[in-house]
Amino acid sequence: MKQYLVPSLILVAAASCGGSNKPQPIVATPPVEDNGARDASSSEDDEDDDLEIVSTQGKLDPDAVTRAIEPHASAIEACYVDNVGKRRWLGGGVELRWDVTADGALSQVRLVRSDLGAWTIEKCVLAIARQLSFGKPKGGKAHVSTPLSFSLGSGAIQWDEDQAVRAVGERFKELGECAKTAETVDPTNVTVTLYVGTRGKVQSVGFASPGGFDDAWADCAAGRAMAWALTDPRGKVAKLSFVYNPAAIPDEGEEL
Repeated sequence: MKQYLVPSLILVAAASCGGSNKPQPIVATPPVEDNGARDASSSEDDEDDDLEIVSTQGKLDPDAVTRAIEPHASAIEACYVDNVGKRRWLGGGVELRWDVTADGALSQVRLVRSDLGAWTIEKCVLAIARQLSFGKPKGGKAHVSTPLSFSLGSGAIQWDEDQAVRAVGERFKELGECAKTAETVDPTNVTVTLYVGTRGKVQSVGFASPGGFDDAWADCAAGRAMAWALTDPRGKVAKLSFVYNPAAIPDEGEEL
């Protein structure tokens, strides 16, 4: 069976010089042509070496996908290297998804998952991803997705869900104002990742949602979140996440 996985793409960060600690390699694992369920008749033995993805939707040539992404590897790398600054604790992964129409146009590019927690970097990566062209799929519309990993040597301490809820409290409601401010649709099921430092000051924030969101909303939401003062991690940098879903916010006067 033919394998519909695009060969690995490796993004190597700048080498260290003068003894300074530069970002470690950024690795993009193989993009996947996400076109539907795998053939149910495939045996378990086939899963290791040969993977067939079958669907009534269209298909993209894996080589064409690789050729489209590779020229932008250094630019994607620069999104991280140029924006990380002194935030040596900042790192995580993102997953990009491209929706390709039957005529080859991009209908949507999304960050469907991210725990990077840095909108400046995520926005930069999205801008580059929107420039790609994979060509016309065979047989109809298609989807392409790829995970990217951005990491440094020292990480933040991780707060669990309960700690995150206690720290953020009802401040998340402030993000609901961004749909009005940015004159856009309020997104749903947005994973918000925050880093909190000295005196509880938010140091960085990022977003991801399977349904996508407008940049204008994220610009506003980032500004709101960066003004928050949360629980002080006492000499550490803490990383936490919560899901913003406006449908779950009660109307005024109702209890949570």
